[in-house]
Amino acid sequence: MNTKAATSTPFPGQLAVLLLASAVGIPALAQQAQPSGTPQNTPPTTAQQQPSASSSANASQEGFWGRVNPFARKKWVKKQTDPINDRLSELDEVNAKNAKDIRDVDSRSQAGISRAQAAADAANQSATAAGAQAQLAGTTAQGAAGHVNQLNATVNGLDQYHQITEAEVRFRGGQPTLSAQARQQLDDLATSVTGQKGYILEVEAHSPLAGSAGIQSSERLAEAVKRYLVTQHEIPVYRMHAVALGNAASSGAEDAGPVRTSSVHIRLMANSLAAQEVAPPQGVASSPGAERP
Repeated sequence: MNTKAATSTPFPGQLAVLLLASAVGIPALAQQAQPSGTPQNTPPTTAQQQPSASSSANASQEGFWGRVNPFARKKWVKKQTDPINDRLSELDEVNAKNAKDIRDVDSRSQAGISRAQAAADAANQSATAAGAQAQLAGTTAQGAAGHVNQLNATVNGLDQYHQITEAEVRFRGGQPTLSAQARQQLDDLATSVTGQKGYILEVEAHSPLAGSAGIQSSERLAEAVKRYLVTQHEIPVYRMHAVALGNAASSGAEDAGPVRTSSVHIRLMANSLAAQEVAPPQGVASSPGAERP
């Protein structure tokens, strides 16, 4: 009984040798196995010999476990992952380049938008300034038109006179001597024209004498009135217009009968500018020798 049990159970050393032989024999059988359709006597080509040489060199470096399970080697894994890592590196570089290009395009776009906005703002400011200038020009044109209308009204009113007041100074005996009453009348008339503009004095002298004697006598009376107004009240001579009518009646007089007394009839005439101050338009200088009161 004991002898049979001993022969049927192998020793531990024999078991280890058996496992080692199995591990060595399996790769050898795999290398010796060939496809049935491939001729065994075909010589290998040069391209096939080179991988065989390299594979044999790698096999010598792989060791025992490399020949048993080649997929578990770090070198094999690195060899398989290196192309992937290289491709990933290329993709990272391409992505970085694309990101840089996008940033460059965005910066150029922002710069272009800023320049366009600045140009638009400048154009808007220019348009606003042009609008303000146009409005100012319109206001100036309206003011000039108003001045032109005012000037036209002024010119039209220069020769439009109407009577303000009148006075009649009588002389005794046809002598050109002013009485106290005559001087008082002339003083009142001169006071009414103080500071006034646009007025004239019409002086008509009458004499009861006929012919040239009456005309000469009426001329002396008119000169006496004019002399008093100039010397005593500083009325300009150009504002007085005198005429010696002798014994002729003045035109338009209600009493057209013969003249019986020596007298001087004075009318104060004023145009439409007599009661207002008219300023000259802008850019128009007052002419020399302008009319003074």
